[in-house]
Amino acid sequence: MDFKFTEEQEMLARSVERFARQEVAPGADQRDETGEWNWELWRKIGEIGLLGLPIPEEYGGSGASAVTSLLAYEAFCRGGRDAGLYLSVGAHVFLCAVPIWLHGTEEQKKKFLPKLCSGEYVGALALTEPNAGSDAAGIQTTARREGDYYVLNGSKMFITNGSIADVILVMATLDRSKRAQGVTAFIVEKGTPGFSVSRELNKMGHRSSPTAELVFEDCRVPVDNRLGDEGRGFQVTTDTLVWERGVFLAAESIGLMEAILEMTLEYAKQRIQFGKPIAEFQMIREKLANMQITLDAAKLLSYRAAWMKDEGLDGKFEASVAKGFYADQLVRMAEDALQIFGGYGYMKEYPIERIYRDAKLMTIGGGTSEVQKLVISSKLIRA
Repeated sequence: MDFKFTEEQEMLARSVERFARQEVAPGADQRDETGEWNWELWRKIGEIGLLGLPIPEEYGGSGASAVTSLLAYEAFCRGGRDAGLYLSVGAHVFLCAVPIWLHGTEEQKKKFLPKLCSGEYVGALALTEPNAGSDAAGIQTTARREGDYYVLNGSKMFITNGSIADVILVMATLDRSKRAQGVTAFIVEKGTPGFSVSRELNKMGHRSSPTAELVFEDCRVPVDNRLGDEGRGFQVTTDTLVWERGVFLAAESIGLMEAILEMTLEYAKQRIQFGKPIAEFQMIREKLANMQITLDAAKLLSYRAAWMKDEGLDGKFEASVAKGFYADQLVRMAEDALQIFGGYGYMKEYPIERIYRDAKLMTIGGGTSEVQKLVISSKLIRA
């Protein structure tokens, strides 16, 4: 693995971070407070190419590698410090556009990808259900073939971008008894009869990203909108695991870690107690040192997974190792930072309070920390 980034990669990261500091960061607290979606900002993100970065140029994207994408989105999170907005960006790109790119027909790619890449369309993935979270193979939403259509019935829960999406990748089963082998992927378009948003959900963190419960009642989806073959829905999701865990969520965790360290170090140097900056106290220094160690380890694990994707290697195990580390450590780092900030960190006027709430989702979404450890230990035992 080459640890040297190209000049083009570094220039892209600097450009994205500058954009995020100027356009994203100033309104982050307000968006978190109100939970409002900002369409103007979304369009600006599309204009600079971040809504289709890894998608090939022929479909409206930039054709960026996994490593380049990780660097760019990491810079977005480091500079913007709005985890909610980035969650919407990442779900749009990696959970909707990337699967269509990897598994779609040429007609599907040409129809959906250019508008997803530009931001004209918003994308989402609908997999989780009220009674099917980590046990994704146990989904209850059904699909029944009727001529040139599939009829979908069921509900989906905790769907990022669900209430604003124009294109939703929906997982439904043709036969519940087959579990994973019965799951099939469908592209459901906004306005399709039988599809509705049941309610928007009020979250602890990532509040600038809309999350919703979706309902499908005799929702008729054209056969042409099936993504991949029948019973291959799980293949659609597993093929994006490295993109999701090694790029999408890694970028958020690393970017927030960098922001935490930057803010905490500045505060510790300026905060005077007992006649000197608290950065001079040994226990504070230990926390700061641990933050840097954690950040470097998270980067190396994530860059390895992204590099493997670019090299055509599997990388799923390495992506789980990365997520198993950075998710838990982000929560710990946010907690240590809040402790250093003390009472000020507990106040909403300081961004660390918001980042502390946002951090927890990394241990839940994209496969819980417990699931990552099951994946890791299962491979160790089989080896």
